[in-house]
Amino acid sequence: MILKERAYFVQLEASLQEHFGYSSFRPGQKKIINTILSGQDTIGILPTGGGKSVCYQLPALMLPGLTVVISPLISLMKDQVDTLTQLGVQAAYLNSTISSEEFQDIIQQLRQRTLKLLYVAPERLEHPSFQEFLSKQNISLFAVDEAHCVSQWGFDFRPSYRNITQFINQLPQRPRMAAFTATATKRVQDDIVAQLELEDPGIFINSFDRPNIKFSVIEPNNRLVTLHSLINHDEAIIIYANTRKQVDKLHLELKQQGYAVNKYHAGMEHDQRQQSQSEFINDECNIIVATNAFGMGIDKTDVRKVIHFNLPKDLESYYQEAGRAGRDSLDAEAILLYHSQDIMTNKFLIAQSNDELAHRRLEMMIQYASFTGCLRNFILRYFGEFPNEACGNCSNCMGEMRQIDVTKEAQMILSCMLRMKHQFGMTMIIDVLRGSQNQRVLDNRFDELSTYGIMKTYSVQQIRDIISALLAYQYIGVTEHRGLYATEASKMLLMGKTTLTIKERKYLKASNSQKRTVSKDVNADLYEQLRQVRAQLAKEEGMPAYIIFSNKSLEDMASRMPNTYEEFLDVEGVGSVKAEKYAGYFLPAIQEYSSSNPNTTVEAEPHSETGDLQSSGEQSSYYISAQYAERGLTPLEIAIERNMTEATILSHLTQAAEQGDLEVFDADVSSYIKNQIKQAIRKVGTDSLKAIKEALPEKISYDDIKYVLIDYLVNNI
Repeated sequence: MILKERAYFVQLEASLQEHFGYSSFRPGQKKIINTILSGQDTIGILPTGGGKSVCYQLPALMLPGLTVVISPLISLMKDQVDTLTQLGVQAAYLNSTISSEEFQDIIQQLRQRTLKLLYVAPERLEHPSFQEFLSKQNISLFAVDEAHCVSQWGFDFRPSYRNITQFINQLPQRPRMAAFTATATKRVQDDIVAQLELEDPGIFINSFDRPNIKFSVIEPNNRLVTLHSLINHDEAIIIYANTRKQVDKLHLELKQQGYAVNKYHAGMEHDQRQQSQSEFINDECNIIVATNAFGMGIDKTDVRKVIHFNLPKDLESYYQEAGRAGRDSLDAEAILLYHSQDIMTNKFLIAQSNDELAHRRLEMMIQYASFTGCLRNFILRYFGEFPNEACGNCSNCMGEMRQIDVTKEAQMILSCMLRMKHQFGMTMIIDVLRGSQNQRVLDNRFDELSTYGIMKTYSVQQIRDIISALLAYQYIGVTEHRGLYATEASKMLLMGKTTLTIKERKYLKASNSQKRTVSKDVNADLYEQLRQVRAQLAKEEGMPAYIIFSNKSLEDMASRMPNTYEEFLDVEGVGSVKAEKYAGYFLPAIQEYSSSNPNTTVEAEPHSETGDLQSSGEQSSYYISAQYAERGLTPLEIAIERNMTEATILSHLTQAAEQGDLEVFDADVSSYIKNQIKQAIRKVGTDSLKAIKEALPEKISYDDIKYVLIDYLVNNI
């Protein structure tokens, strides 16, 4: 029995080497693959870059029949299929980007039973004709990628994922199922098992840790200045901003400064987004500024920095986005630029939504940004891991911040707020504390309060930082109208039974933005030559360089300096298919370098890769909102800009569309839902939201209907 098991595992590793070029499995992969091959349902929770795809791709090659992979994004499907095709695997995807000829070709391959992996979006499972066709296939494995999308407790819930079980149940024979995700709390894990109806699944949870990523939180006085100190012209860098408007501003700023930078957000045309993404993946630009719409399905392994220009709304999405750095296992950074205004903006948005779950997630994100201990351990504890010691590789562990006790100042602020009685905004509170003579302060007779001017020696930013900390630790709450109030917890602080500390503000030193050096035992000059060979091949084949070989493969190549085909096969990431295809390009480059540098050793050498809108009384309020919309702001962004609710802005834009005063608007709603709503509008007319709602499935919200109604009125389609 032991000999049989040993032979089986040798076969597994031989298949891994043959198809993917890896001599050994990553932690957890072998157990997951073995469970899938045994026929048991499986759930695998592995960190981004932890090798999830191999866990279903290798079984797909070893099992008879077809493996169907549910994938949420077109870019993710294309990336994975391109990589598999390079490895000589028969794989394809079905989505809206393929032509009718390509569609028919894939259907023909399915009929002939030559495909091993088929990637589809969950929405396609709802099509009766596709259901009928796929039910005739011999499906051995049904893999669900990004499985957290099935859970309402997850950060990226997608109702279409709930239709997966309905599809599975109508198949003549239930295939084994495997679900994968990179970020899932215990509650989300349990919900995945329940919603996908996994039968007695093997549950495998790898460490969520990404030890090669350094986590940093910076609270700069000027975010833009700090951003400039963090970026360069060589490394692949993703910059996330929380609104389209912010993305556009940052993109323009960096482009004017001479950076090779692209942008990506849902307000751009589809072709523009695809081109922007393609140029970043193919190293035609090294920086991309994006909303969180970008990156979920991008397998660009050599991203060295992920910078969040604004505070994200939850820790799950932050960790997934940060995890797009360093997927080649080389050193990388995830940097959060944190500003007090972020707390106010996010709390205002969530107060409007009355979403208690969203509020709890935001509180956790704020606590992370304000945390003075080990940042990595904070994240790991959130996902249910409890490390015994600090990581030594985050900005807090490395002593890049200093704590300041602001308990006395916090008590001054809370005392002032209580004396002001009503729920005023941050600006008014600061004005009173600093002794401002502005008319609103005087009209409310706040200059007569004992706390008036009590903090006149403090700057506006210093007081903002302390108020932000009070918000972060829930001593202060924020109303849906951005008013601040002291919570019940503030009594403990006022009575001196607890203390408050904040991080000292400072810029990150420019030296921290230097480019990554090549790992030890890698010949830097040879590595650079191999990169040039890879770049030329990528250009000729019209594909991203990392699909040919990852940076880690090139580093191993430069370290081993193989001279023969057999030695080339020993390089990490080189399987038989890639060896046959590329050995003839890389081996001559290595041999040429060796002959020109006969005394070369593999010891490391430093490697350095060389006009505001005016609210005049003559303009109607709805018309001002329409002007903002035509400048590209979303209704939500306009609401923040004008200090109104999103519902009010949607009413403004509806009126503007009816009056003919709004010429451009595109509803930020999925095309599937948009088409459903437009069909209902054509059926019942535009006069009654209630009538439209009654003509639609219950899951479609009034907000979606309002967005699409404006789109319909503007575009007349």
